[in-house]
Amino acid sequence: METPRTPVQPVLWSGWGDPGKATGLDPAVRELLAESLGVVPPAGEPAGFGDVRLPATELSPFVLDSLRSIVGAEQVRTDADARIRHTRGKSTPDLLKMRMGDGSDAPDAVVLPASHHEIAGLLSVCTAERVAVVPFGGGTSVVGGVVADRAGFAGVVALDLRRLDRLVSVDEESMLAELQPGLRGPQAEELLNGHGLTLGHFPQSWEYATLGGFAAARSSGQASAGYGRFDDMVEGLTVATPAGDLELGRAPRSAAGPDLRQLILGSEGAFGVITSMRLRVRRLPAERRWDAWRFPSFQAGRDAMRALAQERRLPSVIRLSDETETMINGGTGCLMVIGYEQGDPPRFPGAEHLGAAPAERWADGRFAAPYLRDALLGAGATVETLETAAHWSGLPRLYEAVRLALEAALGRAIVMCHVSHVYETGASLYFTVATASGDDPLARWDAAKTKVSEAIGLAGGTISHHHGVGRDHRAAYAAEIGPVGVGIMRAIKKSLDPAGILNPGVLIP
Repeated sequence: METPRTPVQPVLWSGWGDPGKATGLDPAVRELLAESLGVVPPAGEPAGFGDVRLPATELSPFVLDSLRSIVGAEQVRTDADARIRHTRGKSTPDLLKMRMGDGSDAPDAVVLPASHHEIAGLLSVCTAERVAVVPFGGGTSVVGGVVADRAGFAGVVALDLRRLDRLVSVDEESMLAELQPGLRGPQAEELLNGHGLTLGHFPQSWEYATLGGFAAARSSGQASAGYGRFDDMVEGLTVATPAGDLELGRAPRSAAGPDLRQLILGSEGAFGVITSMRLRVRRLPAERRWDAWRFPSFQAGRDAMRALAQERRLPSVIRLSDETETMINGGTGCLMVIGYEQGDPPRFPGAEHLGAAPAERWADGRFAAPYLRDALLGAGATVETLETAAHWSGLPRLYEAVRLALEAALGRAIVMCHVSHVYETGASLYFTVATASGDDPLARWDAAKTKVSEAIGLAGGTISHHHGVGRDHRAAYAAEIGPVGVGIMRAIKKSLDPAGILNPGVLIP
């Protein structure tokens, strides 16, 4: 088995990613925020690491000793550093709470297993002692996916999977690789690239999210037009559940009943813990090239995308910004970015060809947007994202419904959108909104999120295309799947996790 050369670095506890990459804001930007949105700088400084208020650990000495006996004493941590770094995910509300010094959602302990056997043992102990378990990969959830409901439990354990970080095997004849779930995106690519292979999966969270998180949340990367979503890549899964082990996926396709892999993909750690994955891989391309076009309207750009998808001529990457997002980034019209690996890029009569430079600039900065979000939070502006999807015929209505709901709920706000993932029958819409934080930014965003979730449902969109359900979307998810669907989800949960210890409060309505 191969392990990556690149070590896992600590992620900023109150923001995104590498603390060394945190950015500031130009004074001119601050002035623009004040004039256009009424943004006022916060009155005080955000809480420091030592200011975070943590609840006392609730786990009994018996439970702690039992966990230590399975993974080793050094792999069970109850120190403040470990607990703070495993508190919540990376949504704007998550970060606002951390900046307020609110560590009330911290786990009682962080446990770092190194094998399927150890995870199975941990689940057995936690089931017997009614301890909630939160599978934890990169901690990049933006929908409350790593915050457990404590009610009725004797404590909460964060199950950090970083030690399951190996490339187990490569089957080049079948173009499959078995990898463990704790590998971060860059680590997995490093290992596969050594064999001349790639996953081709590059979501915005790629630098810090893990393979297990990609599977558990049905992640979709920026090259999904060419490589597919992450759930398209999963050929097989090994899963530890409180009810026993699951070994899923014997062939590329099967007619042997419903595909049980789909129970785990998107289950957000509520049904079991993924301990290994057999993933479809591709040959590493000789080069990745870029191109860009300017369309006169968002609708014209979407029509061009639809034609490519339905003619099955999609490049690896295709992304279209609406007029507002294009303007905020210094352009006019609607910018389309294209990434391709072979042949010639598509041509679009009626659109202006801009060449490679705008697309290359986007590619160079595509993982940096969360750092800007953090800088804007520090300046007094709330910046958050949400995403949805619908069929082509329903996209115009969905686009308008979300935009109008956000503007109505927030008043002075900048609402931007881009099409980020494209299919023959439809596409996703990814919105970014910026507004003044105000006196209570958490309540302000919560009210807006409630309204926009209702608008998505009424307009026929799905509550999430690739961020997942978590805690934030449970009510909307219940409405989307209906009472029969809710009953099915609860029955699966009861079968695989009878005591309900896995990520309680997440996903299951």
